[in-house]
Amino acid sequence: MIARRRQVALALTALLAAGAACQAKDRQTPGRPAPSAADRGFTLVASGDVLPHSSIIDRARFDAGGNGYDFRPMLAAARPLVSRADLALCHMETVYGANGDYTGYPAFKSPPEVAPALAATGYDGCSTASNHSLDDGAEGIHRTLDALDRAGVRHAGSARAEAEASTATMLRAGPAKVAHLAYTFDTNGYPLPAGQPWAVNLIDEHRIVADARAARRAGADVVVVSVHWGTEWQDAPDEMQLTLARRLTAARTGGRPDIDLILGTHAHVPQAYEKVNGTWVIYGMGDQIAGEMVNYAGVQDPRGNQSSIGRFTFAPPARPGGRWRVTKAEFVPQWFDVDAGRVVDLDQALAQGADVRAVRDHIRDVVLSRGAAKDGLTMGR
Repeated sequence: MIARRRQVALALTALLAAGAACQAKDRQTPGRPAPSAADRGFTLVASGDVLPHSSIIDRARFDAGGNGYDFRPMLAAARPLVSRADLALCHMETVYGANGDYTGYPAFKSPPEVAPALAATGYDGCSTASNHSLDDGAEGIHRTLDALDRAGVRHAGSARAEAEASTATMLRAGPAKVAHLAYTFDTNGYPLPAGQPWAVNLIDEHRIVADARAARRAGADVVVVSVHWGTEWQDAPDEMQLTLARRLTAARTGGRPDIDLILGTHAHVPQAYEKVNGTWVIYGMGDQIAGEMVNYAGVQDPRGNQSSIGRFTFAPPARPGGRWRVTKAEFVPQWFDVDAGRVVDLDQALAQGADVRAVRDHIRDVVLSRGAAKDGLTMGR
């Protein structure tokens, strides 16, 4: 175990150096003319749950030298991949506290310093609808969205006002307008705030389709739906996930799918990618950041610190009003090393000699378990 940790530490040193060298989103190969907006597509990356347990909060305080909280080092290894995408989406599972009142499981209140760290990593937006969205009531939602706004990170799934809830989050990805919608299966039994039924988006098939169609009418070229769903600690998608995925991807207007990509979170473990009715679905990306995870059997489960980043290359339609097509679908295995307190890109760690092949291979096998390879999904770097 000590030898493995030393190997990982060496790999992390190299990864952090690579993250520091990545300065901005790369949009163009140096020395080549930029393609015209009409011909150019875009890349979208998406990653799993950011779930700061107490140990994660303590680590961020240590990384800040005891003065505040710094989550940037935790995410540094993800920065080269995230920052080079035209559009990068995360899942902010918890709400933010204030004035040092920060807690982990079971009712999370995270330091708001998470938000600028997400921005520094290159994230453009985050889904915020989760079973923890109401851990601190409406006040928690307000603090979270306010902090994301200050950091310049867009958000979808929870709201401070009815008008905000009824307006799709629109993001620019190269020449395309992308709508980001987000929903959760539950709020852990916490009721929606009195008079604010719009505070958190709950999963409802008909509402999701209606919202997607409204976003399309508002000018969205691509509609991305984040769903917080599934059975915790289960590698395979459950029947609710499979059924909802089939129904959402089957929804069409004028022959064009209403939803172009589905991003799943919540299960704590990586789950499969699958092309359903011609649309890519990630059932679960796993936890990008989390402390030591204990499963329902009361046993520490290393799968709770494994995840994947999805990367999709979209090409413009052949004719006006047509669908933006995914021309390349990839996943990148990742792992959160709880000892080092760092996200690890597993392929890069392997290249540096770290003994993490079994972790990478497990993520790969789960991601491909529903036959996505035959539809072109590959493991990226």
